[in-house]
Amino acid sequence: MVTAVVQPVVTRAELLRRALAARLVLTDCDGVLTDAGVYYADSGETWRRFSVRDGMGVERLRAAGIATGIVTRERAASIERRAAKLGLPHVYLGVQDKHAHLAQVLRDSGLSPAELAYIGDDLNDLGLLTTIGAHGLTAAPASAMPEVAVAVHYRCRLPGGHGAFREFAEWILALRRTRGED
Repeated sequence: MVTAVVQPVVTRAELLRRALAARLVLTDCDGVLTDAGVYYADSGETWRRFSVRDGMGVERLRAAGIATGIVTRERAASIERRAAKLGLPHVYLGVQDKHAHLAQVLRDSGLSPAELAYIGDDLNDLGLLTTIGAHGLTAAPASAMPEVAVAVHYRCRLPGGHGAFREFAEWILALRRTRGED
């Protein structure tokens, strides 16, 4: 059994500060960008369904000067193709230990954890969510595992594969727009 890590309460002012510092939003793939289902054809080919609304979330973040990247355990051509179509500068496939891989992400991006945001849905995301959540922003889709849902700053109303990434992106952008309104 996994013990849930409950995210400490962060003030709205602190969330705003973190949103303004965000330079890279990382996402898991299966369970966030997809509905966590994988379809197998008789030929052995696998299929994933991606939401175009999440793609628009990537574009809206990019327009605000925030890059997007994928960190996933899977190695799949469909993920590579989706990442290429979206023009993602940081794509990490086949990552067995996402938390340990954070050092590589930081080296590649030249950023600090305070400049990151992450959305994940399952237990293998907890280490990354906890570390990034200490300084940056974190989220989980509505369909996330309960242990993950309590460990993030923002719980999406939408499930993975149905706009959860876009919802997180819009939340970050909305926080950035409130600069000076608080």
